[in-house]
Amino acid sequence: MTTTGAHQDAAGMGARGWWWWGRRRSAVLDVGLGVVSALECGIEGAGFAEKASLPVPVGVLFGLVVGAVLVVRRRWPITVVLVSIAVTPAEMGFLMGIVGLYTLAASEVPRRFTAALAGMSTVAVFIVTVVRLRQDVAQADVDQRDFDPSGWYVPVVSLFMTLGLNAPPLLFGLYIGARRRLMESLRERADSLEQELSLLADRAEQRAQWARQEERTRIAREMHDVVAHRVSLMVVHAAALQAVALKDPQKAVKNAALVGDMGRQALTELRQMLGVLREEVAPEPAEVPLAAVGLAAAAAAEAASGDGPCLGALEELVEQSRQAGTVVELVVVGEARGYAAEVEQTAYRVVQEALTNVHKHAAGAKVVVRLAHREAEVAMQVENGPSDAAATDAHLPSGGNGLVGMRERVTRLGGVFVSGPTDAGGFRVSAVLPVGERDV
Repeated sequence: MTTTGAHQDAAGMGARGWWWWGRRRSAVLDVGLGVVSALECGIEGAGFAEKASLPVPVGVLFGLVVGAVLVVRRRWPITVVLVSIAVTPAEMGFLMGIVGLYTLAASEVPRRFTAALAGMSTVAVFIVTVVRLRQDVAQADVDQRDFDPSGWYVPVVSLFMTLGLNAPPLLFGLYIGARRRLMESLRERADSLEQELSLLADRAEQRAQWARQEERTRIAREMHDVVAHRVSLMVVHAAALQAVALKDPQKAVKNAALVGDMGRQALTELRQMLGVLREEVAPEPAEVPLAAVGLAAAAAAEAASGDGPCLGALEELVEQSRQAGTVVELVVVGEARGYAAEVEQTAYRVVQEALTNVHKHAAGAKVVVRLAHREAEVAMQVENGPSDAAATDAHLPSGGNGLVGMRERVTRLGGVFVSGPTDAGGFRVSAVLPVGERDV
């Protein structure tokens, strides 16, 4: 219900224009209490004026002014308590004293000030009660000769009356103040948790965006490797078919059959990849969008790794380039063994893309493919010589993503990728991949 004046000035006056009150009902309540307190003090001021031999209007006016101080209890609770202590000897301001102690205890005033003012108010009320009770006892002794109270009666009764008047509002104010501080602490904690949840949601969205981007990049690499290699071989065979169609019909028929095989293989691999993309990994993507993204990426990667090509198909890959008219030599060093599916697929794709680049940029060049099985790694190298000027160039377009895709694949597995021209005028692509767990 109450706070310090500075707090109310910042929160109430500046925000809503009700002076130091934060709400309209608070202003109505304080004004009402001030009116009641002024009326009480005005009535008590008339009795005080008679005892002090002062004009009654002066006492009433004094009481009205003193009682009206209760209106500012939220802004200046210390002032209200000090005024109530000051008028205690005049037996005025009982409502102001009770409400003032409650407001002081419930406010953010330092506890040492609250204890000091509460002690002063208790002492003042106790002294006035003792004096007034002694007068009443003395008057009763005069009226009734048989009334003989002992010495403990006046102080004990005065103490009980003082505690009954001051303790309840003080304790209730302390309870309300502690409850308010607890609620503010819980509200701040809730706001902090809401901010943390918002931050976590933003981070989760960023991770989901990263997962989507990573999956798109992976799919783009797969599509590029499949389409670029197969279509490149088809274009090379088509160019050879065009050259020998009239001179050697049997060879033309053979090249046409190879083009058909290449097309069917390309379509099969594309269907497999599109089938992975169409898989449903979550029944309701709208309910768990972030989880669905992660599951889709994991499922697609697992499916692609499990169904992808392996090093065992490297001889077939080289043979396809040979059938297209390219002289390719395959050199294998070390004992062949099974590797993790992702390692074998990456090694296969590096060789595949390197051969594709040979078909695009070095028509008629001789190619050497080296594969080395080592203890902790597998290395591959594709080196081609300069292109043959007499060879027919298929004029294959290049997107400029082949080397980038190979580097991304290799570095993703913690390997090393190097590419560049050779001194003989050719080009060399080298990659080393760390060996993962063996497939059992």
